[in-house]
Amino acid sequence: MKKTNMVVSARKPPFARITAGCRASWIGAVVASALTLAGCAIEFQNTQAAQEVAQMSKPPGSVYTGWRVFQERCAVCHGPTATGGAGGPDLLPRLRDLGPRQFASQVLNRYDWGLPTAQPGTDGATREALIDAVVQGRQGTPTMPAWEGEPVVSAQIADLYAYVSARAQGTQGPGRPAP
Repeated sequence: MKKTNMVVSARKPPFARITAGCRASWIGAVVASALTLAGCAIEFQNTQAAQEVAQMSKPPGSVYTGWRVFQERCAVCHGPTATGGAGGPDLLPRLRDLGPRQFASQVLNRYDWGLPTAQPGTDGATREALIDAVVQGRQGTPTMPAWEGEPVVSAQIADLYAYVSARAQGTQGPGRPAP
């Protein structure tokens, strides 16, 4: 007879051999694990949403590309860190409350050279010679030019704003930004 009981107990599923107290503890552990994992998923989703909102609140454009354009076109007057230089003011206090549209308007349209009106029939080479003369201090008033005709600045105006705005807001230090 003992043989029969052993055979019967051997045929019971493993879960059936667990006592009721152990079964309740095991189910409780499974439920607690599931809830913990669900909480992690919710936290991950909230972190992801916060990162997306932070990314959307940044100005459009690349800070690194803007830094490159700034170093190439603007640093001569405004200094390599946008804090002022030979003939150009510190841009950081001016840009703290300036939006991208206002920035683009001022950089591309607002300023003029303080030079005599261009003669009809002058070409791009003449304009470049005038730019060089003003930058070197040989001619005209050293005021900021309108950059609308300059293809690098015009094409990268959003990037330029991203860099100068990041400097003004304190999210970018004076050094080279990460690419």
